[in-house]
Amino acid sequence: MLERFIHTEFEFSVSNFPVTGIIGPRQVGKTTLAKNFAYQRPSVYLDLEKLSDINKLNDPELFFNSIADHTVILDEIQHKPELFPLIRSLVDEHRVPGRFIILGSASPELLKHSSKSLLKSL
Repeated sequence: MLERFIHTEFEFSVSNFPVTGIIGPRQVGKTTLAKNFAYQRPSVYLDLEKLSDINKLNDPELFFNSIADHTVILDEIQHKPELFPLIRSLVDEHRVPGRFIILGSASPELLKHSSKSLLKSL
């Protein structure tokens, strides 16, 4: 993997905060960075553009609680903004570094949802 400027900041964030988010345009390496980190600890990767992964979240609270000891990587989070309040609640209940990594496009809607929900728990 090409060493990226963000790599150090990403590692710091995942090691110190329960939720780390990376937003940006498609095809710039967000998913690759997160997946490479995932090899370092137990993790689950969900692509929220993939129906089989979306179906795993029919009961997202039950699913996330069943893998509470894993890092959950949610790619294309902008497709499921209703997850932000749940993530915030779960982080408040069980605050451990690297619990969630959220990836998505830099849409104004994504920024609005994340700032209203997740930043309140920091």
